Amino acid sequence: MIIGCAKEIKTHEYRVGLTPDNVKEYVAHGHKVLIENNAGAAIGFSDSAYEEAGASIVDKKALFEKSDMIIKVKEPIESEYEYFKEGQILYTYLHLAADEPLTKMLLEKKIKSVAYETIKVGNSLPCLAPMSSIAGRLAVIEAAKYSQKTFGGSGMLLSGIPGVRKSKVVIIGGGVVGLNAAQIAVGIGADVSVLDINTERLAYIDQIFGMKVHTIYSSRGNLLSLLKDADVVIGAVLIPGAKAPKMLKKQDLKIMQKSSILVDVAIDQGGCFETSKPTTHSDPVYEIDGIIHYCVANMPGCVAKTSTLALTDSTLNFGLQIADLGVKESALKNQAILEGINTYDGLCTYEAVSKAFNIQYIDAKTAIN
Repeated sequence: MIIGCAKEIKTHEYRVGLTPDNVKEYVAHGHKVLIENNAGAAIGFSDSAYEEAGASIVDKKALFEKSDMIIKVKEPIESEYEYFKEGQILYTYLHLAADEPLTKMLLEKKIKSVAYETIKVGNSLPCLAPMSSIAGRLAVIEAAKYSQKTFGGSGMLLSGIPGVRKSKVVIIGGGVVGLNAAQIAVGIGADVSVLDINTERLAYIDQIFGMKVHTIYSSRGNLLSLLKDADVVIGAVLIPGAKAPKMLKKQDLKIMQKSSILVDVAIDQGGCFETSKPTTHSDPVYEIDGIIHYCVANMPGCVAKTSTLALTDSTLNFGLQIADLGVKESALKNQAILEGINTYDGLCTYEAVSKAFNIQYIDAKTAIN
């Protein structure tokens, strides 16, 4: 199979879908690898390093024309749609439930798309987890930054100091994002509350943090009570492959302290705050009703080298299976890959996406057969 790794073109997106070491693996499996010129240059992976690993360097047009399988990090944006050819395999993050134009393009061009974020092993999402870990940690780091008065914040230090109260950090969702956010917030010394609807997960969080965080059942009443005193609220709610539920309404901002911070880590899935809209690393924040919103849609992109290494560690083996066997055979042999298929030959094979846009749904196993 001819594997093509495209350069990311989103604002301040420096990650890359394959490292030179990954290229060696694909070549060892008998595949030809094409890398778009300068795809990894920003994080120290030069074109010559890819060539030494066995890849050929090409421009974007040639990459898409020649490749059977396209590997990326972020979902394609509109300017990239024209490059895809019918029947191609796309292996990347997709977040389709929040992106109708992309969904339609994939269906119209009969792209066989496998989404990192819906590949599932048991109850875990192995290709999403590393980026969730990074985003959760960054959420607190960015909140600490934008809490500074010089960045428009309240001027509160998250850790406080002896004699002055700690900032109150509220984390909605106790999954991978929430857990990592809590680790950094506790480490900084903030007063941390984690909400979740899974009481077993709350018990786990209570244990691993030695009762240093407040674990609270995620009811509407409990959330509103916490919002009144919150300095930072981190939205870390995930329904795999589906749009994120709106946990905060616009009217809720009125009960919050002015210049407090909302960080919406679920923005790729549509955001879990009603007032959220995607932002970029170039222009990361905006204000509504005196509340600062940070909604960068590719948070891990700012630590691109760590993110690339972590991501490709988790995506490589699934990618090799798809390349070796094709989407159909690899999915029949590996349930995780089957779960990852979002579109196949013009069919929508992920139920949450079909519900988001009222598109006919066909389960992936039926579609590939």
